[in-house]
Amino acid sequence: MITFEDFKKLEIRIGKILSAQKVEGTDKLLKLEVDIGKEKRQLVAGIAQYYEPEELINKQIPVLVNLEPRKIRGVESQGMLLAATEGEAPILLHPDKEVSPGSLIS
Repeated sequence: MITFEDFKKLEIRIGKILSAQKVEGTDKLLKLEVDIGKEKRQLVAGIAQYYEPEELINKQIPVLVNLEPRKIRGVESQGMLLAATEGEAPILLHPDKEVSPGSLIS
């Protein structure tokens, strides 16, 4: 269990995927460029076995934006997309209506 104060520390915003490409030398990783409103961020996500890069363009997704950057296979990830899982497969989440990139999820 976490406290409500801990939960409030998470900054989750809507991001719009601008580009996606496979990370060279991997089967599982995609590098995404995501518009989160005031800036663009690069994310690395282990979804390449389930999504083709071209099908992700212009999709809106929730992004944890105040996560410390991390290098994954030599590529910096500046946040984390949030997804549900069905078995082992990630299922991307989307707002039911288009919202502005950077919109805060609360």
